[in-house]
Amino acid sequence: MAWYDEAVFYHIYPLGLTGAPKENTYGEPEHRLNTLIPWISHIREIGANAIYIGPLFESVGHGYETTDYKKLDSRLGTNEDLADFVAQCHKAGIRVIFDGVFNHTGRDFFAFADIRKNRESSLYKDWYCNVNFWGNNEYNDGFSYDNWGGYNLLAKLNQRNPAVRDYICDVVRFWVSEFDVDGIRLDAADVLDFDFMRALRRVAEEVKPEFWLMGEVIHGDYTRWANEGTLHSVTNYHLHKALYSGHNDHNYFEIAHTVKRLYDMGGSRPDGLKLYNFVDNHDVERIYTKLNNKAHFAPVHVLLYTLPGIPSLYYGSEFGIEGKKERFSDDSLRPALSLADYEDAVHNNPNTRLIAALGKVRQNTKALSYGDYRELLLRNRQYAFARNHQGESVLVTVNNDDSDYVMTLPAGNAAEYVGALSGERVSVSGGNIVVNVKANSGDIWLPVTEGGAQPVTEIVSDTPDLHADSASKGEKAQEAADNVQAVGEPAPVKEESAMVSGPVLDNLKTAADAAFDEAYEKGKIAGLQEAILTIMEKNGHVTDQMRKDVTDNVYHDSLINWIRSFR
Repeated sequence: MAWYDEAVFYHIYPLGLTGAPKENTYGEPEHRLNTLIPWISHIREIGANAIYIGPLFESVGHGYETTDYKKLDSRLGTNEDLADFVAQCHKAGIRVIFDGVFNHTGRDFFAFADIRKNRESSLYKDWYCNVNFWGNNEYNDGFSYDNWGGYNLLAKLNQRNPAVRDYICDVVRFWVSEFDVDGIRLDAADVLDFDFMRALRRVAEEVKPEFWLMGEVIHGDYTRWANEGTLHSVTNYHLHKALYSGHNDHNYFEIAHTVKRLYDMGGSRPDGLKLYNFVDNHDVERIYTKLNNKAHFAPVHVLLYTLPGIPSLYYGSEFGIEGKKERFSDDSLRPALSLADYEDAVHNNPNTRLIAALGKVRQNTKALSYGDYRELLLRNRQYAFARNHQGESVLVTVNNDDSDYVMTLPAGNAAEYVGALSGERVSVSGGNIVVNVKANSGDIWLPVTEGGAQPVTEIVSDTPDLHADSASKGEKAQEAADNVQAVGEPAPVKEESAMVSGPVLDNLKTAADAAFDEAYEKGKIAGLQEAILTIMEKNGHVTDQMRKDVTDNVYHDSLINWIRSFR
């Protein structure tokens, strides 16, 4: 057990949150990072105990074109400001991880500047990939080189060069000694050299107990990166996609199958892979913008905080703010916010109140961090599962329908359960509990112990009252499959749940399997298409025709090859 096993992350893009200028003049430091100090108490109040913040270090623009790995960006302040921020977080019991942009540097980085000056005589000519002094580029350098994502602004480091590897490892040691950082999120980890990541893992084990390495990976078999030899965790883009589209399409089959596939990747670990779960971040649209029905904010976040993995909340999303990707800018995803504008949000904003309750329940319920995963009920619009740990069984129920739904679920050893969000108490009868799951909502059912109810933090009896009318894609086509009960699960208490057997039951099972397979296949294709568009958007402007080319391609193998072509 390590600190990150029980972490609830709060993700900050500091250049955006503090309202820093888009371009760095490398002038006198502006102490904007200090404006984030008041956010620490807010982060604690909503039940988070870890911060992922970055990019932080000197760069020319958005932060990912690093100029100096050992100097806080002048637009944010000084190294002393950063050390103080981390110290203040630690004092509040909050761990901090930095963004590590080690795949590429900016053109102002000292090694690249030396190549521009000294060309073939530069001691750093082998620090970058495929430097060709017979070529040229749009900057008229008189040489060409590999870049990231098609941008020569981002020169790709040669991670197989021992000198580069040693330099970056020393940067990590410097961050620990100078700032006392607790871990690193590796930018573009899906294109990092594996030997380079193994070297970083050795440094992680050297510099600090439980130093955490998490990598940005969009698609693929996550165990290639998250294992005992390379990284501890990676970004869970598979689940990210499933969580919003599974609600927009009233398709919990997509979410459940994604969870099972990822859980199985974890092998023998009862709590599965410790993936970094999120519903939005600085590169994708806000969850509140993506949801067709804004009331689904509640069940989406119930799942985010209860499914296997480590939950993360992107700054401002606890308030239910919007953020849409624009053609030429990500500014809408990375806004400047004033905490004073959200004073008392935990009490007055139903979205924030829900997030605060979920964060505290997560921190006080070991089964949500360490428990195994067992699916209990699955329908297009209803989903239930258990997280079991050391004899304790915590049940989670969600409902994306506009009507309430009654579930009959197998319970654990307790005689009574209490809903952490609703405050409702239900007795166990015949090994089951019968619970009413409100429309577009969810709950976490905690067993009542012999000494009384398990501590329930700040009961939230009303979930966000946001019921925007919007028809989901394919809703009519799924109505028939929507009435098919998950095979082998307890029958929900509903009038249509009459006993069936023989050929009728076989037909229902066949229909359920077909619906499951179709939903999963559509979800898999959509996930690949989204991965391609995400990479293309990072590379530059995506035209309507380019977007159409991606969405018209519905073949798994060709989409996989398309993704590989970016590497």
